[in-house]
Amino acid sequence: MNSKLLTAHAQVRAQQRGVPPLILEWLVEYGATQPDQHGAELRYFDHAARRRLSRAVGHKVVDLLGQLLDMYAVMSNDGVVITIGHRFKRINRH
Repeated sequence: MNSKLLTAHAQVRAQQRGVPPLILEWLVEYGATQPDQHGAELRYFDHAARRRLSRAVGHKVVDLLGQLLDMYAVMSNDGVVITIGHRFKRINRH
């Protein structure tokens, strides 16, 4: 992923949390979106997003890397990733 699309904070968090650039790229491209309460956008892999990714890269790849897909990213309105993290619980959609 282009480092210009990541804030310095997101770069540090990605390194600290062991998020491979490929997974982040897939998250931005195929992830489900939901607005957060602060004017940004939350991206994560739900079942539909995993299906989209599976169609694009193959189901075996998704099966092998499945645990790495339990991630989320907070993105600004202009497409810059603000922060990245592991998803340990369900994301509530309102």
